[in-house]
Amino acid sequence: MKNKKIWLSSPHMSDEGFEKEYVKEAFDSNWIAPLGTNVNEFEKELANKVNSKYAAALVSGTSAIHLALKALNVGQGDIVLCQTLTFSATANPIIYQNATPVFIDSDYETWNMDPKALEEALEKYGDKVKAVLVVHLYGFSADMDKIMAICDKYDVAVIEDAAESLGTYYKGQHTGTFGNYGIFSFNGNKIITTSGGGMLVSDDEERIQKVRFWSTQSRDAARHYQHSELGFNYRLSNVSAGIGRGQLKVLDQRVAKKKYICDYYKRELSDLEGVEFMPVNDWNTPNFWLSVMTLRGSVRPIDVMEALEAENIESRPVWKPMHLQPFFAEYDYIGGNVSEDLFENGICLPSDTKITDEELEKVCTVIKSLWK
Repeated sequence: MKNKKIWLSSPHMSDEGFEKEYVKEAFDSNWIAPLGTNVNEFEKELANKVNSKYAAALVSGTSAIHLALKALNVGQGDIVLCQTLTFSATANPIIYQNATPVFIDSDYETWNMDPKALEEALEKYGDKVKAVLVVHLYGFSADMDKIMAICDKYDVAVIEDAAESLGTYYKGQHTGTFGNYGIFSFNGNKIITTSGGGMLVSDDEERIQKVRFWSTQSRDAARHYQHSELGFNYRLSNVSAGIGRGQLKVLDQRVAKKKYICDYYKRELSDLEGVEFMPVNDWNTPNFWLSVMTLRGSVRPIDVMEALEAENIESRPVWKPMHLQPFFAEYDYIGGNVSEDLFENGICLPSDTKITDEELEKVCTVIKSLWK
């Protein structure tokens, strides 16, 4: 008999059934549409949670990045400096806007955008740079003071890809709220989910209103269907937003469990030869979305992944850097080999918030057996 699957990070609905209440409200009112009370309230509640003034609920984090770039008037001939160690959803919208990505290496202190490489890129490309796309990888914050100081110096806009870092703080402030725009993802594997969905936050009311307009096919205020601008079908559904409202009520619980999981792994695995965990800096309060470690000894990440897979336990490599991806190979890259090193030596461990102590013990037992 096959062992019960232990997931990397799967959806986790509240025990209290908050999500069902809001979804039922949508059904009872027959408001099964991309607009409605749940959408409006989810925007307000998320904005309040992260202390941002305005928010637009969209179908994905990817669409949020896309419309953030559009809101900054990024287009052909513009350069966007993008963290290389990330998922492709961070970089793809740059291409949607016909702009040119230049990829920036990470540093070991944060695993996120290296401020020195960022400044080197800004010196190289000057006023061709329209925006900087920084990521808070695996729920761990980039060093935003340094990054914002550099971007202010060169007068360039900042978009924070906080898809993985809802509930993460940098010096007491929510990630996603330092730059001109912040984006969150509610994909099924994120710390809270709407099945699929995203949010764009900003303190710029006019731009958020414009994003809402674009995301509903740019329909002009006319009796007939009239469109003076290119539009997109990017608005979150009222049903999905209801799930999000319920999930938001248990975000703090989920962050606490993610931290518990990471602390468990550190306690059990840190003494193994060659093992190091993603660094937690004194200015960073992560949400610990995924517990990630590097292996720089005789046991390699593929050894661990295959051993876990044999026991029906899901794990993953660290993101393959964008500048190593075939699609993005033609674009410039600024930095050293930090992101490549983290990709080659990193592994994401099961971090599902439904995981039990018994399952955590099993994961650790399988891993530790490789050192015997």
